[in-house]
Formats: sequence, structure tokens, C-alpha cells
Amino acid sequence: MKKRILKEYAKLIVNVGANVQKGQEVNIVAELEQADFVAMLVEAAYKRKAKRVIIDWVDDRLSKLHNKYQSVNTLGEVLDWQKAKFEHQVAVLPVKIYIESSDPDGEKGIDQQKRAKAMKLRYPVVKPYIDKMEDRYQWVIAAAAGTAWAKKLFPQLSAKKAKEKLWEEILKASRALEGNPVENWNQHNARLHKHASFLNSLDLVELRYKAANGTDFKVGLIPGARFLAGGEHTISGTFFNPNIPTEECFTTPMKGQAEGIVYASKPLSYNGEVIDKFWIRFKEGKAIEFGAEQNEDLLKEMLNMDETSGYLGEVALVPKESPINKAGILFFNTLFDENASCHVALGRGFNMVLPGFDKMSLEEIKAKGVNDSLIHVDFMIGTDDMHIIGVKRDGSTIDVFKDGTWAF
Repeated sequence: MKKRILKEYAKLIVNVGANVQKGQEVNIVAELEQADFVAMLVEAAYKRKAKRVIIDWVDDRLSKLHNKYQSVNTLGEVLDWQKAKFEHQVAVLPVKIYIESSDPDGEKGIDQQKRAKAMKLRYPVVKPYIDKMEDRYQWVIAAAAGTAWAKKLFPQLSAKKAKEKLWEEILKASRALEGNPVENWNQHNARLHKHASFLNSLDLVELRYKAANGTDFKVGLIPGARFLAGGEHTISGTFFNPNIPTEECFTTPMKGQAEGIVYASKPLSYNGEVIDKFWIRFKEGKAIEFGAEQNEDLLKEMLNMDETSGYLGEVALVPKESPINKAGILFFNTLFDENASCHVALGRGFNMVLPGFDKMSLEEIKAKGVNDSLIHVDFMIGTDDMHIIGVKRDGSTIDVFKDGTWAF
């Protein structure tokens, strides 16, 4: 891909996605393979007058080695210097830029139970820091073409051509290949906000889903909770776009109010492995039964990460004419695949869907019906024939989706 185009994409991520402000610290998390692209991000951040840019490098091979040779207690330990790093981040609220590019099968064969046990040890130590930062800093997840990822998607091409093709698809989906990327995003945000505003005007209390693949499901909504879409604001008022790309209108449902069965319409890439052809049945809000043709044990591990990981934290509406869906490519990456299809998420919900959330305690937010969990995992349930009915507070109903797209 031409360097000029990639530099413009890096500017889009920094300027529009993260919206880096003068004097802010920036933290970039990326795969080792992305050194050249990360350098473009670093330069773009400094041109926005960032105070400093810190890079955290990650690599699936190293993760597998750590998992193989370290004990559960060692993997789960949060060292003093790591606590100091969290304390620093709480104090300065750095802008976070996450660049996704890893192989969907990059951690295949890793001991997932060992990893889960370690996460459970770390989480109680890390969570207070996360809570103190929640909704107070800008962040963005975007993608860069990785060689192994590209070969997974385009095995018939050479590594070089596959990577070039993946870059092209990433940029198309991110509205960064043609025209003015910034103006593209301004227009896109306006369209998304229009849909979210209409949904909020309906005063919905429940969504009911049906599809020919067997999905027959209903979920309750939190009274007064908002549907959100596109860009959002930190508590201090800074606008940013957390996902590049994004096509969804989403909210957090009421904990404990989900009934019926949902069938995944796309594979799920989770913890470096792929879960495929799976279904989950909910009762009184919680996943009580499940099955999968591929990696059922990993699905079970995910659903049992903690006492609340089997409850829902998000419902999101994405029409079938999403450009990501129309591309006809399965990305094996949730950032893209969730924006090709309606989806739900297991685990942690979003505080910011509640008006006035910034003046509430975490206990008050949970009492409103927002689930709290160690995980937040999106999986796709949208189909071309999906029908979604909204139930209003007065008991009347309205078609929200018909034949996989907006009914209004």
C-alpha cells in the first residue's frame, strides 16, 4: 500500500479516532510486525502536539511462550512496576490507540484454562484502576494488515499480495481509501447519530429477534438507557471515535432480562482461536445452555470466566448493507465482523448509556441493570432475514429491522 495513503490513515486514527489533544500522553499497543505503521502513528501524534508517545509491543508467539513456561500464579501476578504504571495512567489519562493485526489462529493450542485462571487472579487487582479511568480518556481500536492474518483471509494469494489486499479492505471499511477521510467520517457519524436518535425517541423496553436459522430471542432494555452510535465524548467533553470502522447503533440491555436462543451467524475469534457454528440459550438473562461445532470448550471457558460473564452487556444493530458485510469477506476479527452484522456481547456493559452516569457510583450503575464482568465479548447473530420488533413502554410494537435491515 502506498505510504502516502497509510500516512493519511494514521492521521485519521490519531486525529479523528483518538482525537489527540495538545499536551496529552499517548499509549499505542501494536504487534511487532507493525513497526513501520506505528512510526506513522507516532509522528501523527507528535504533530498533534502530544507530550509523549509510549509503545507497548505485543506478539502471539511471546504470549504462547509465557503461557507455556510460567506458572498460573506468576501469570496472574501484578508486579509493583505494573501497578505503578496503572497509577500513572489513572493520573494522566493517556490516549489509548490499539492496532489490531494478529493472526486469528495465532494462539491456537495455548492452554486456555491456564490463561483464564491467571486472568481471574489479575482482575481484582487491575479492576480498580480500570474503574477510575472508565469514560475519562479517549481511545480507539483500528487495524493494520498483518501477514498471517492476510494469508488466513486470502490463502490463494502470495503473502505480499494477500497483505496488499487486506490493507485495501481495511482502508475501504474504514472510509479511508477514497475521498477525504475526515469528511467521510463526519458524514458517517451524522448518519449513525440519526438512527440512534430515532431509536431513543421510541422509548423501547424490549427487543424481539427472529431468524430462519433458529434465533428466537428477546431482551429487555434499561429504562431511560440510550442507544449510542459512532463517536462519543469523555466525561470532560472530548469527542472521539472509539472504533474504526463502526456501523452499529448499540445499547446495554437490562441484566437478567434475556430469554430464548441465539445462533451465531459468523465465527468468533476469541483469545487467538476461532469458535464456530455455535448457539447460546438464555433464561432469566443468563446463558444456561450452549453448543459449538468448533472450540466448544473455549466457549464454555468464556461463559464461565466469572459469575456474570454469561449475562449480556450489549445489543447492537447493524444493517445488512453495511459496507463490511457487502464486501463479502469474513475477517475473523471482531472489530470488522461485528460491524457486518447485528450482534450481542457477553459480559461487561457500558456505563455511558445511562444519562448522568458520571454522577453515579458503580453500585448505582449496576443497580440500574448494567452488567459488570471480567470480559466483554461480541458475537454476531445478524442474518439477511432477521426480523427485530421493538416493544414500546405503552405496550405497542414497531418493526426495527425487517429482512436484515432498518425498517424505518
